[in-house]
Amino acid sequence: MTRFRRALGGATPTIALLLAGPALAQTVPAPQGQPIAPKERTDPTAAAPLSESYPGEGAGDGVTNGGYNQSRWVENWTRFRDPKKRDDVLDRLKYIPIDSDGDVYLTLSGEFRLRVNATTNPNLREAEAQRQDINRIVGGADLHVGPHFRAYGEIAHGGLAGQNLGNVAGTLRNDLVVQQSFVDATAQVEGIDVGIRYGRQTFADGPNLMVVPRDNNTIFFVYNGVRAWTRGKTLRADFFDYYTTALGLGGTSDDNVDKARRFSGVSTGVVLPTSLFGGSKLYLDPFVWRLRNRNAVWGRTTAREERSFYGVHLYGDAGPVNLDWTVNYQGGSYNGRNLSAWQVFAAQTYRLGKDRTAPRIGIHADYGSGGGSYGTGTLRTALAPFGNNIYYSYQLFATPTNFIAVAPNFTFTPLKGVRATVEYQWSWRDDVRDAVYRANGTAFAGTQNVTARKIADTTRAQIVWTITPRVSFTGRYEHLQAGPSLTRAGYASSDFFAGWLSLRF
Repeated sequence: MTRFRRALGGATPTIALLLAGPALAQTVPAPQGQPIAPKERTDPTAAAPLSESYPGEGAGDGVTNGGYNQSRWVENWTRFRDPKKRDDVLDRLKYIPIDSDGDVYLTLSGEFRLRVNATTNPNLREAEAQRQDINRIVGGADLHVGPHFRAYGEIAHGGLAGQNLGNVAGTLRNDLVVQQSFVDATAQVEGIDVGIRYGRQTFADGPNLMVVPRDNNTIFFVYNGVRAWTRGKTLRADFFDYYTTALGLGGTSDDNVDKARRFSGVSTGVVLPTSLFGGSKLYLDPFVWRLRNRNAVWGRTTAREERSFYGVHLYGDAGPVNLDWTVNYQGGSYNGRNLSAWQVFAAQTYRLGKDRTAPRIGIHADYGSGGGSYGTGTLRTALAPFGNNIYYSYQLFATPTNFIAVAPNFTFTPLKGVRATVEYQWSWRDDVRDAVYRANGTAFAGTQNVTARKIADTTRAQIVWTITPRVSFTGRYEHLQAGPSLTRAGYASSDFFAGWLSLRF
């Protein structure tokens, strides 16, 4: 039992809790554009989920595109139960029946990613350029035991070479890690899906800028603990209690549960009426979270912090407009001091045509309060718990803490299968008495002593070439022109280049 518990990431709830209750039913969202037929939802012998009541794109499991999801356990490949729908040998790996009825089956998944990053003036200091040669190898197995029970395991390897690498984190170089290992079970009670999951797992039930597995890393950001949910046709609730994972650089024995950081709360969801704005597909997700960190660092002090998040997330499509808005207030305490902070994220694009590949123009405006890190009284520095840390800087030189940003952008399709985005971002500090912060939450030393407000102007471009549904190439470029709040503290401008080839199955 000790070995089994360790394999599941060391979370504390008992496995017996998973097996209690009424007859259990699997609920994995269907791949986008491939809804499960009604007869499959009610057929007790089908290997597919019994219910898909809440729309998959709003269920808090991330985005599924072309059948693939960042969290591979979300994917539903039961269509390959029919041999006529299999095109090649890799399709056979997506549905491997174990019993004669096909109720017990295995889905295998994998990813190979080769990537090169080049950064001038790493850490925004005038220095030799950094080059990172990175590879990611991931293998996963998803075992479905009837429509009621599932066990998922995933191992990953991260390789790193290059020059001027500096301190290497376990999210970039890792000989081998049990990236995910969990069991889950679901039931349908009075037409409502309920479920519970226990073990090491990814989590994306919240705004992308606040909680995401962080695909930019070689090894995902994963949690250890329990997640439970209930989902109806237009309402849902997701409850979770997690510890984070401290990654080593070696084998599976040095990737441990980090008891210093505990993340828990509830995310809810409402499907808004489609009649809004003359026709829409919108979701409203209120959330209440708590993050406890025994080693939070603000200014020159390391102390215990308890931070609560009270927010709402509105996202989806209204005609040609796609929007993603979040407002959250953060309260709590830090080292005996009161905490009071705000974040506002507002991203929207407009489609210039009826086709889904039509060009889009957009703008995002974002705010994260700052102040009090280097003083006394109320702490006003906002933070995003585990968000998408490349949104503001590919080099990881920015985060929504003491931060204001405005960025117009344009997305278009120059060739079939190629999607390009260009963006220009202006950024400033909210409070000039507080520092400029990196993506990992640490301050650029000395910036708190500079009175200038401007942080940087940032130009970025990205191209994604979908060669086949399984193979893609991504290229990125960014130039960060350091502003006076950085240059007066001795920091410099930086260029970033990256390219990577990915194969998924």
